[in-house]
Amino acid sequence: EQEIRRLAYWDTLTGLPNRAQFHGALLAQLASRKPLSVLMLDLDRFKHVNDVLGHAFGDRLLRQIAARLRSGGLAEHDLVARLGGDEFAVMLPGADADTAIDTARRLRTLLEQPLTLDDHTIDVSAGIGIAAHPAHGSEADTLLVRAEMAMYAAKSQPAHETGVMLYSAAIDSSSEASLSLLTELRAAVAQDQLRLYLQPKIAMATGAVVGAEALVRWQHPLRGMIPPMQFIPFAEQTGFIRELTGWMIERCSMRYAELQRRGIDLKFAINLSTRDLLDQHLPAKMERLFARGGVQPQALCLEITESAIMDDPERALQTLQRLHAMGLRLSIDDFGTGYSSLAYLKRLPLHELKIDRSFVMGMETDRADLKIVRSTIDLAHNLGLTVCAEGVENAQTWALLKALHCDEAQGYLMGKPMPETDFAGWLLDWHAPQARLRTEFAPFI
Repeated sequence: EQEIRRLAYWDTLTGLPNRAQFHGALLAQLASRKPLSVLMLDLDRFKHVNDVLGHAFGDRLLRQIAARLRSGGLAEHDLVARLGGDEFAVMLPGADADTAIDTARRLRTLLEQPLTLDDHTIDVSAGIGIAAHPAHGSEADTLLVRAEMAMYAAKSQPAHETGVMLYSAAIDSSSEASLSLLTELRAAVAQDQLRLYLQPKIAMATGAVVGAEALVRWQHPLRGMIPPMQFIPFAEQTGFIRELTGWMIERCSMRYAELQRRGIDLKFAINLSTRDLLDQHLPAKMERLFARGGVQPQALCLEITESAIMDDPERALQTLQRLHAMGLRLSIDDFGTGYSSLAYLKRLPLHELKIDRSFVMGMETDRADLKIVRSTIDLAHNLGLTVCAEGVENAQTWALLKALHCDEAQGYLMGKPMPETDFAGWLLDWHAPQARLRTEFAPFI
């Protein structure tokens, strides 16, 4: 009987409570009608670890993760469970949403510390979703489903975001509010509520503006300007992101043609989501766009993240090869934050590498970040790629990047994202920063 009970309520691999025990404990806690929060964690790219190093190694890694979660500074009454695969859950009795967010961020930071097994150093990260009682539901199944939705939304965030997401109706494709949001998003496209914003990209050698990253904003008729993080994850989850990407490409083509008439020749960078990258019809859509005229393939640069590639590497690679053959420029975004950037860098038909802002913004005070940026620039150039640095916010960072022969840069020092109609006027007033490199940095150049 003891063995049957152990198998029924405990995970044999990690020694943690299993899904059945966690669900029962959650039911009991909800019966007290006291506040609580549920955290759901899913490891990033765990399938890749199994594929490369084997399932036995993956099992040992899961045991290490379980040990870290148990010793992660949780209270004695908090409950950690393994739900299955590489998915874990944490119940925080008495915790409101703010407390749960703080706990989730602390756990994610703990997980990000590299693990060493059999001479292999593994960088671990996770997407964490949060659902709180009573704000997000009063039933166990509802809280678990909503925490899972928030978790998948967290995993779809850009790499420089926190990787932690609190449930909201905007990310719930089954809720009445989200159905309304989808209807409103369709109306936003049909009724011209979307706005194109542009952030300039500067050639560091000359100080000239050579392009702009295209970003979408939503000017809602009643709620005003809606930030991207309030609708982009929802659009990704529902597949509507393909409509937004199509709108972006069309709008950039129109702006490109208008600037060309003014004698201004720039390239536009457009972000591709995971769903875009796995859309086998995307190359055909691009071909139809070019056939209509008004924009040439070399005027567009499609930015992809490694996390988008990792969902289905072979299928993504096929799409990228077709886009490359059409003459489109391809850029890998947030470089340095992925699990196996170097492995995919040599396989992808790329033209540009973008260094993640987390390294660029810290390079003036963190010598390790400075060394990473310098090595990344050298690596990219040796592979025949140009380099763009994100997050340039002060003149000394500009001077450092210029001394390191970085090709392009973007950031608040040069210009924040601005409405497309303001871009031409901003160009007239643009002057490159004038900054002298401080002598303390000379040994690193």
